[in-house]
Amino acid sequence: MSIAALSDWDLPSPYLHTLEVARTDIDSYQHVNNAVYVEWLDRAAWAHSSALGLPVTRCVQLDRGMAVVRTVITYRRAALLGDQVLVATWLLPGDTKMRVRRRFQARRASDGETLVRAEIDYACIELSSGRPARWPAEFHLGYVILPEVLGAQASLTPL
Repeated sequence: MSIAALSDWDLPSPYLHTLEVARTDIDSYQHVNNAVYVEWLDRAAWAHSSALGLPVTRCVQLDRGMAVVRTVITYRRAALLGDQVLVATWLLPGDTKMRVRRRFQARRASDGETLVRAEIDYACIELSSGRPARWPAEFHLGYVILPEVLGAQASLTPL
């Protein structure tokens, strides 16, 4: 199966981050270590934020960032050395005006198998103090939840 043929994501219009499993990702069981998947989700989130105009350098300038509050992850299949993996991410509404959620789905490109599903809750913080803070205007402009994602949330595949 080609990367272009992958469809049927959990939600429409995913931001996709592509990577290849490296030797350093492999643990003693000869598959990707569970902690590596968390790193991949973080990389995908940062790549998406950068694409939305909010790279880490801009967050530092604004003295604002999104800190992980809660992570829920379900490991479904193992990734192996050399696998090409697509990590999809979507923004979802948070439970307050200072929070946002991200949904993730990681799939192996060769067969389309879902390897991992996750949701991470983030809260906005003032980087200099670590305290909760309101979103700056740029966050409101960049972190927009797509209407098609809002409409499809009810049919999300469970983690």
